[in-house]
Amino acid sequence: KQGKNLVYRAKKLENKNKKEKAEKLYLKALKKFEKAYTKDKKNADILNYLGYTLRKTGNLKKAEVFYLKGLELDAGHLGINEYLGELYVQTNRIALAKERLAVLNGCKCEEYKELKELIEDN
Repeated sequence: KQGKNLVYRAKKLENKNKKEKAEKLYLKALKKFEKAYTKDKKNADILNYLGYTLRKTGNLKKAEVFYLKGLELDAGHLGINEYLGELYVQTNRIALAKERLAVLNGCKCEEYKELKELIEDN
């Protein structure tokens, strides 16, 4: 819960272009999620947040590992599919991003719309 609150606050700072402050909060959140992961390795939400905070702090390879572990537990996880798709766009692997979008297709969810827009813009 504390990690989620830190992520929420970091996103707000990021939207205000306060990237350095946001990154500090993402790093704090990362520590919370790493601690949670040591206690529960079978929780797709924790894996999603680990991937997200790692991606936001620049560790893309490790982020991808956690996203993929999360998909092994829950292949239809909306957040993981969106964020892994964003990582693929960020690393110029558009075909893989489109695969994540295909998983989200039909969900009528924010994750689908956001990933679709990101792919179309790149």
